[in-house]
Amino acid sequence: MSIKDILLHLDTATAVTGRLDLTAQLAQRLGARITGLFVADVAYPSFGGDLGGGAAIAEAIASMVADVEAEGGKLKPVFEERLRRDGIPGEWRQVEGFTARLVATYGLYADLVVVGQPAPDGPETSGTALVEAALFETGRPVLLTPYAGKFKTIGTRALIGWNASAQAARAVHDAIPLLAQASAVTVLVVDARDDGTHGEEPGADIARHLARHGLNVSVRSVASGGLAAGDVLLNEAAELNADLIVMGGYGHSRLREMVLGGTTRTLLRQMTAPVLMSH
Repeated sequence: MSIKDILLHLDTATAVTGRLDLTAQLAQRLGARITGLFVADVAYPSFGGDLGGGAAIAEAIASMVADVEAEGGKLKPVFEERLRRDGIPGEWRQVEGFTARLVATYGLYADLVVVGQPAPDGPETSGTALVEAALFETGRPVLLTPYAGKFKTIGTRALIGWNASAQAARAVHDAIPLLAQASAVTVLVVDARDDGTHGEEPGADIARHLARHGLNVSVRSVASGGLAAGDVLLNEAAELNADLIVMGGYGHSRLREMVLGGTTRTLLRQMTAPVLMSH
């Protein structure tokens, strides 16, 4: 798969410029176009007391929307100047509505969706809802960028969390364009089972598949020692100084929704490097 259309979610978070820098770097390398999406998403409060009736409430809501839209107005020239400076094709989209829903809609028309890791001091529910929508409703790979740290490279030292699942296979496939310039790719297998799921040599088959794409791949099989799989993955990423983590985006059904699984939530909360997920 080639990546020629990138949807970049932009917001008022302090890490947004780092997200833009990382996406611009990818777009230049891949010859891709960027759509910058800013959503004026206002969490309407519950109004109590005497505010003068419906007209006053409508005025208050309109003021909140105007404030958010003004933030988008400040970000637009930053986005457009970055694309102009680097010669990257793209466009700015500023819309009003629910962020998760709109990212899911616009993501249908992209090859890759880039969103930021929810900040620890932000509302966890809205941040998680955005990631869930991008991951489960677009059918596209999702690149999560950390809220802290600067990343001058992406995909030069990659770590793949491999468990021989359909989600992991999809993530590996989707990551190949990002790994084309990797100096080292490590396939990590945690607590490999001996039931034949991983083959005779756990991780060897997917490593050989990646090697056929011209990648320099090694396999590392480790025991968790009682740690959660997500924590093991993060520890290995730190040890390898990985600048990209690749893994399947896991979830389970709650009524008619998909919610993030434990390993995915661990990475979402504690990620120290960009993470590519596919479902």
